[in-house]
Amino acid sequence: MINGITLRDAILSGANNICKNKKSVDELNIFPVPDGDTGTNMSMTMTAAIQALEKEEDTSAGQVAKKAASAMLRGARGNSGVILSLLFRGFSKGLQDKDEVSGVELSEALGLGVDAAYKAVMTPTEGTILTVARVAYEKARAAAAIDSDPVYVWSAVCMGASAALEETPELLPVLKKAGVVDAGGQGLCLIFEGMMSVLRDGVMIQMEKSEEEKADETAEFFRNVAAEFDSEINFTYCTEFIVGRDPEVTRDPLELRAYLETIGDCVVVVDDEEIIKVHVHTENPGNALQEALTFGQLLTVKIENMKEQHRKAAEANEEAKAAASAKPQPVQLERVEPTEELGFVAVAAGEGLHTLFTDLGCSHVVSGGQTMNPSTEDILAAVLATPAKKVFVLTNNKNIIMAAEQTIPLVTDREVVVLPTRTIPQGLSAMLAVDPDAQPEENRQLMMDAAGTVATGLVTFAARDSEFGGHRIRQGDIMGLRNGKLDYIEKDPIHTCSKLTRSMVNKNTSFITIIYGSEITEAQAEDACRRIRSKISDDIEVTLINGGQPVYYFIISVE
Repeated sequence: MINGITLRDAILSGANNICKNKKSVDELNIFPVPDGDTGTNMSMTMTAAIQALEKEEDTSAGQVAKKAASAMLRGARGNSGVILSLLFRGFSKGLQDKDEVSGVELSEALGLGVDAAYKAVMTPTEGTILTVARVAYEKARAAAAIDSDPVYVWSAVCMGASAALEETPELLPVLKKAGVVDAGGQGLCLIFEGMMSVLRDGVMIQMEKSEEEKADETAEFFRNVAAEFDSEINFTYCTEFIVGRDPEVTRDPLELRAYLETIGDCVVVVDDEEIIKVHVHTENPGNALQEALTFGQLLTVKIENMKEQHRKAAEANEEAKAAASAKPQPVQLERVEPTEELGFVAVAAGEGLHTLFTDLGCSHVVSGGQTMNPSTEDILAAVLATPAKKVFVLTNNKNIIMAAEQTIPLVTDREVVVLPTRTIPQGLSAMLAVDPDAQPEENRQLMMDAAGTVATGLVTFAARDSEFGGHRIRQGDIMGLRNGKLDYIEKDPIHTCSKLTRSMVNKNTSFITIIYGSEITEAQAEDACRRIRSKISDDIEVTLINGGQPVYYFIISVE
């Protein structure tokens, strides 16, 4: 039998395993658009469980599962994160009111999670995380009929999930062509394996740091040690250097430290078998370097005038204080009573787009989009801060729809209606179609009809090498997408914007809106507009808007 403490440790171990491997899961994503990738979304969803369980001491397995599921539901990000949270929500229902659980009960609980996940997806696709979860449950159920030992059953879960993962390319041709397995399925396998480490061996997998993170940590430690001495400036030059040790030199680095203390202060000397790293404040950095050369070769050297730095830092600090006091501080969203009939919440990234949706009537705009999928809790907070009896949520991204839908059962004092707009242009068109005199249901129809008439163009960059839709794509290539389909691979975003927009125009086109992002200057945006106008009819109205959005150089709306 498994008690609450063991189940808690197992869930934490599974969360740590996906978190430390999120990059490798992200790299399995086929489409090269920089996205709120699967590994990132799943790890952020599981991180919510970590935060809820780290200090949990409840010995009831049911309570542990309930707290983990509740946290994951609110922290769910992206479709993969939502499906993961649904698996654990069903799992928690199966363990409700149980102090300890057997292998049979683990299997039955996992089955409830799989049912919940399949029901939440309108058209379940096999060859995805759903398939991996389902096969894992089927193997667990068969194992539980033989032996109810939890370790035996969870071993079957892991083996079934792994086997199903290997089969995903056979079920989804796009995976087979790319030569990868399903990213969501891989993430789920990592979570199951992390849990198995505790159930079988009593060992919790830790979130190991990457080599880059370890190097940063070492550098930060060195800086912090040195910074302890920096409150008083007795010498002018902060001198830092690394010496590659000469194997023929047998002198102790402590001798270098002793010398440096005679010519300065704030001395820090850290060494290993290959290098000596030094920090010293002195008036004579040349003398420090000369002495260092008696221990080996200088690999890096950095000398800074601290008195000048101190003066500039003081000036910058005063400027920052003035700017901070002048800048309006972000307002924490608070729950308000629903007094109006209809309200709107939109999801968008970029100051310009935030302002645009607000001007069109949205009470709140949740920061998020392709690279930063907001959590269910983020959307829920905006809904509860909207003073309306019926709140329309415009998702503006297909990977946010499921997270938004999870808010519906969490709200009791108002109705939440998710409008599944998949792009920013669809969301803007929907808001423009609102009739203040119409009933909510009529407005819903008006908005979705308007969203269906707009074509969306996107200009972005390839985040990774890939082969997609018959195109060979290299990291950094500029991509032009029309309604989600990759049409162009170019080298220049301005040229791509012009070319893509012109290809979207037809005899029925009346309006074109070009929304430029944070990486595009106003001059570049105007250049793109001039190129477009020179190639289309004078009857078509072209509007240029500074959206300030990340990732997408241009978002193009054609109506």
